Amino acid sequence: MSNPPNDVRLERRCSHNIDNYIRRVTFKDFTLMMMMLRHAERLTNNVTGYSRRVVAGAVHSRWISYDALTIERTNAPKEIPKWEGLRFGTVFSDHMLTANWDVHEGWENPQIKPFQDLSLSPAASSLHYAMQCFEGMKAYKAVDGSIRLFRPELNMNRLRNSMKALSMPTDWSNDDLLDCIKELVRLDRNWIPDGEGYSLYLRPTAISTHPYIGLAPTENVLLYCITMPVGPYYSNGFKPVRLTADCENVRAWPGGTGNAKIGGNYGPTVPPSAEAEKRGYDQVLWLFGEEHTITEVGCMNVFFVMRDPDTKKKQIVTAPLTRGDILPGITRQSIIELVKGWGADFEVVERFPTMPEIHEAAMNGNLIEAFGAGTAAVVAPISCIEYKGVDIEIHATGEVAKRVWKELTDIQYGRLDGPDGWSHLV
Repeated sequence: MSNPPNDVRLERRCSHNIDNYIRRVTFKDFTLMMMMLRHAERLTNNVTGYSRRVVAGAVHSRWISYDALTIERTNAPKEIPKWEGLRFGTVFSDHMLTANWDVHEGWENPQIKPFQDLSLSPAASSLHYAMQCFEGMKAYKAVDGSIRLFRPELNMNRLRNSMKALSMPTDWSNDDLLDCIKELVRLDRNWIPDGEGYSLYLRPTAISTHPYIGLAPTENVLLYCITMPVGPYYSNGFKPVRLTADCENVRAWPGGTGNAKIGGNYGPTVPPSAEAEKRGYDQVLWLFGEEHTITEVGCMNVFFVMRDPDTKKKQIVTAPLTRGDILPGITRQSIIELVKGWGADFEVVERFPTMPEIHEAAMNGNLIEAFGAGTAAVVAPISCIEYKGVDIEIHATGEVAKRVWKELTDIQYGRLDGPDGWSHLV
């Protein structure tokens, strides 16, 4: 018996999801019931629109559909390198995921194909107006041999926010795109290294391929994902970093795009970072405003462990997301949620510390430790901050940084169950 057409299978899938939603609704919870009904209505409308496109003979759909994913395996698999000595971002696995979008036709069916160069017009607006954004996430080989992603739904949410900031389409499903990415990871699972600190780094990316020299919303987008095996961020152990606080250059500002992971946020940080390296510092500590409020470090969020001068209670201080100039890091959010479960010994405070405040806290003994946090390093202890010609020495590596790093990596590698939903089995 032949399989039903794609539109029929998709409609069955959506109808099944709607039935499951309705069964879970209790009439005692009116708010939940209304939310489920609105979701059901959206699914029904999407199925109707998709069916019309299939009937018309189009190869596009209104969203990225995992059911429509096609896979082309490589005929020339590459030799998998030795894991020792891997350089970040230089070795890529055999396959990639792609999905094209057109303003008139919608999304093409997603494809997994052999890793290959892209072909696009030299007039593509991504090359002229930084119409590009990306994500960073990892697949881990757990101690039981399973493959896991760490809170990937947060990456999907952030990717959608970044695409929205560039007027790119956001009418795709987190679940479907994530299922496509998981299929890519399953196909290239042999590229996932074993061992502590090793993982398969995933780089979902969206670029405008619209061949138009003019500043306008894009009409063509390529959404793709490539993967690469990576080793420990610190080749020689848990090495603290030395920073220089930049009083001249600004990474992001209120009303800008600092809360989105778009290409234009990163390119201009290269010259200040290179200058910092020449002066003997590892990364830049980014500041904003006349008060020199601290925003981020390098490409990471930053945390300060301080003792409140009045109550003597330990506070873990990090910049809030309220101004729109701070990237909502997945590691940042996870640290905040973990620390809130540590009990009364620690208090998480989301506010903007200033460099004069940090300098004073270091002088009077109230600055206990500091560290950066992000997907690549997980945790980066800070041992020094240069500010206005003075090196502020900080104890490193502190107990909070060690504890955060251990709890996060234990969850990522399956040694600890962690909060519900943090680990996604592939």
